[in-house]
Amino acid sequence: MEEREYSQATGKKEYVRNMFDSIAPRYDFLNHFLSLNIDYLWRKRLIAILKTHKPLFILDVATGTADLAIQATTLNPDKIIGLDISEEMLKVGQKKLFDKNKDCIIQLINADSENMPFEGGSFDACMVAFGVRNFENLEQGLREMYRVLKPNGIVAILEFSKPVNFPVKQLYNFYFKRILPVLGKMISKNDNAYMYLPESVNQFPDGANFAAILANVGFKDVKIKKLTFGIASIYTGMKYL
Repeated sequence: MEEREYSQATGKKEYVRNMFDSIAPRYDFLNHFLSLNIDYLWRKRLIAILKTHKPLFILDVATGTADLAIQATTLNPDKIIGLDISEEMLKVGQKKLFDKNKDCIIQLINADSENMPFEGGSFDACMVAFGVRNFENLEQGLREMYRVLKPNGIVAILEFSKPVNFPVKQLYNFYFKRILPVLGKMISKNDNAYMYLPESVNQFPDGANFAAILANVGFKDVKIKKLTFGIASIYTGMKYL
């Protein structure tokens, strides 16, 4: 699959912002429908990893409609901040916070993951669900997460990965490249959004390659936990001083 080209006027960041703004009203339905609700269980596994660290101040990067942030309230933190570049996604997320009475503990802000408006050493944990592959500059986004973490802070990243074993690999590729884009287009009314998804997953340096990037920006004890036959993975790393 060829890499999508972005113009100088609208680079990847603007493309992603505009795409998510356009599909925001249908995003939650599509997310759960197209994944058969497995995405909820994957997020739950990430939260279970964070539970042993008992984080009080949590940053949810690329929060979208705040699904992961809402699940993280089960950790009983003092504060969760969800950050995203898409204003429309945040509007959907804010309504969910009000409806679920979570707006007192979760704050959503419209900001750039690669240039975050926080002082260094602000958070006990940084988490991301299906967001890092959308960064325009992957290493810069990861460096920002490292910067805003406190000493002994943890990063936990849930992202799609590429299964390698037969027949999961073949079934996954057929669904991801043939079925999902058609269903996504029909429901979201966006011609490109669910073509971008398999493209972005294909281009993402998953597995050991991504673990090496995390280590390169400073994270220690980097670990990979594969989920559902390798369809997704949770990456964790620690910030030590």
